[in-house]
Amino acid sequence: MSNESSAPRKGAYDYTVIEARWQRYWLAQKTFRAEDFGDKPKYYILDMFPYPSGDGLHVGHPEGYTATDILARYKRMKGFNVLHPMGWDAFGLPAEQYAVKTGTHPRETTRRNVERFRRQIQALGFSYDWDREVNTTDTDYYRWTQWIFLKLYERGLAYESFAPVNWCPELGTVLANEEVIDGKSEVGGFEVTKKPMRQWVLKITEYADRLLSDLDQVDWPETIKQQQRNWIGRSEGADIVFGVEGLADARLTVFSTRPDTLFGATFMVLAPEHELVARVTTESQRCDVDACVAKATAMSERDRIAVTEKTGVFTGGYALNPVNGCRIPIWVADYVLVSYGHGAIMSVPGHDERDHEFARKFGLPIKRVITGPGDIEDAAHVADDLMVNSDFLDGMRKTEAIAAISEWLESHDCGRGTVNYKLRDWLFSRQRYWGEPIPVAHDKDGNVVGVSEDDLPILLPDLDEFKPTGTGESPLARAEDWLDYQHEGTSYRRETNTMPQWAGSCWYYLRYIDPRNTDAPWDNEKERYWMPVDLYVGGAEHAVLHLLYARFWHKVLFDIGYVSTSEPFVKLVNQGMILGENGEKMSKSRGNVVNPDDIIRDWGADSMRLYEMFMGPLEVTKPWQTNGMAGMSRFLNRVWRLLIDDETGGIAPPVSDAESPDIHRRLHCTIRKVSEDTDGMRFNTAISAMIEFVNAAYKEPVVSRATAETFVLLLAPYAPHICEELWSRLGHTDTLAYEPWPTWDPELVTENVMTVTVQINGKLRGHIEVASDAGKDEILAAAKAIENVQKHLAGAKIRKEIYVPGRTVNLVVAG
Repeated sequence: MSNESSAPRKGAYDYTVIEARWQRYWLAQKTFRAEDFGDKPKYYILDMFPYPSGDGLHVGHPEGYTATDILARYKRMKGFNVLHPMGWDAFGLPAEQYAVKTGTHPRETTRRNVERFRRQIQALGFSYDWDREVNTTDTDYYRWTQWIFLKLYERGLAYESFAPVNWCPELGTVLANEEVIDGKSEVGGFEVTKKPMRQWVLKITEYADRLLSDLDQVDWPETIKQQQRNWIGRSEGADIVFGVEGLADARLTVFSTRPDTLFGATFMVLAPEHELVARVTTESQRCDVDACVAKATAMSERDRIAVTEKTGVFTGGYALNPVNGCRIPIWVADYVLVSYGHGAIMSVPGHDERDHEFARKFGLPIKRVITGPGDIEDAAHVADDLMVNSDFLDGMRKTEAIAAISEWLESHDCGRGTVNYKLRDWLFSRQRYWGEPIPVAHDKDGNVVGVSEDDLPILLPDLDEFKPTGTGESPLARAEDWLDYQHEGTSYRRETNTMPQWAGSCWYYLRYIDPRNTDAPWDNEKERYWMPVDLYVGGAEHAVLHLLYARFWHKVLFDIGYVSTSEPFVKLVNQGMILGENGEKMSKSRGNVVNPDDIIRDWGADSMRLYEMFMGPLEVTKPWQTNGMAGMSRFLNRVWRLLIDDETGGIAPPVSDAESPDIHRRLHCTIRKVSEDTDGMRFNTAISAMIEFVNAAYKEPVVSRATAETFVLLLAPYAPHICEELWSRLGHTDTLAYEPWPTWDPELVTENVMTVTVQINGKLRGHIEVASDAGKDEILAAAKAIENVQKHLAGAKIRKEIYVPGRTVNLVVAG
């Protein structure tokens, strides 16, 4: 790209000099330092802090940061005490993998990456309180991560387990279920297998009900709430205990959400890993069953769930139905998971579509136990009709029958009503170096002791070799001098597993409150003042992992009295992804990454901030178009020329004390529009309104000083560098960061409002109400902001934008 735009032209402001000047000023003056306590209402606005990769930022990363910065600046001007911090989620596999390849210590790699990220972020003029910066790899930070782990351990919420886990040979570490996608690691895309290993596990399942019910307390996108509900997967039903033919000591338990259909169970399916598989399998079936078990072991749980073709093997064994003693053949199949419902299901093919498909494929009996039309040999009947062929349940409906069968099972010691969850306890161990050491040790008999809080932090030892050991232990197993630990006269061996990257991000929002405290993770009074987080902005990809884990830790801390709120984040907003210019996700491999350094050099930080917000509604995914920067640059230069004399550099002559009533009224309409849209995070329409105002101002013979100053304050959260410069040249000696936000006169904003219909390809999709003198750009931006319009524009390309003045917007799309 040509650098022609970099050099200041006649009538153009020198953004390079101006932006550098004000960034230095803000840092030197600590302009955005948040004060603990005070008379102002608090507002805690939080970004999901970044992992500082070696690639640095691309233009998609600052989108959410720009949105929160606009709101933080706006809230300060509205009289709030704003906490807006930034830090680094810096532990993790990428730095360790780079260390293995290059021999560079992860600490050095992380330091360089953080410096680059910090420079890039500061170049965009974000109003962070840099005195509160945190880094999860700093010892004075992870000391308290280890402290929180000890609190979990003391409450029985952290325990050791030896069980099959997701093992990634390439990464040399175990992964949580949430970190495995389609049988491959989320980081790197490497193959993942099942391997029995000793692990540390956190008992998140103990908080399943609260994690579910407390979603009703927060203002989050419904899609995120639903993803968490689905992941937790609460289901009510009953545990049912079957006998096993020929094995008097065996009890085979299943969980069913429809225990009322027990009389219709005609076969049972076990997970390949079920402990009874080997015992119930007959010699004639053993070869086939062993092959099924081996195949399933090589697959991830997600792959097994996704399998559409039902495969299975008869074990040769039979279960005994507790209600009637009927023999039920026992099968084994990979789609049944040992981690859910005891690893066994009773199959009722007459009234379950999946069971029906399995029964038809393998010629198993199908029995009707619910009345209804049609032949159940042809299709399962799943409606809630009356029970039939079910002894004492006959004539009952579902709810009554479930209660009756649950009572019968309990009274006959054959089961009980219960609640089950898909959520599994959190695998918390990682067999890697670059993570927080787990603060426990083992004695010679394998017994565990928690490290004394006085001995924290447990520092990472210096190593020269970061490769996985190949034995399942982390590289820490090589640190012989570090491994020995003395406690109360007894020798112990330190834990060699480290914590997952998610540990540091589970509580960082709390450390921001009191980041330099050496006596506690945070001060209780400061926590009560600042919490909860009022607004949290970040990507929807963290719907389950980070957000669920952070909520879990927060609830534990709430229960033991260390935090004052049961939920950490009141409101959550997910920004949409910014794609490359080719419409694909930005990545080095696709060659479509746009570096913000280049954009800032060629157009300025204020232009980039405006463009990122003007591209469309914050929540919508949209492609980057570098040529779109020109429009924002032109707008800022027009603002400059409106107020600044190009020859003298002072205030332009048109700025006077008199102006027309029309521009005065327009100003107040703009104040209201920008205020309401900024509050509602409709940044694109707020920008459009300001563009329309400048267009109108150019048609006026004079603009008053009061109007000029008011407009500068309106624009300041969006384009802070140029506005600070204009404010200074208007004669002010202090920063505008804490100037009162402009207010509008209600009598001046009662102008006629018109209703405009919005169509897509001629079909009505909504209506908007706008000022009768609103310009085309403002109206189009408002039309595209309608939720129903956004839904119909998803994945489509706008070919033409038609506006019939005062009547209709029609967006012609393809795709």
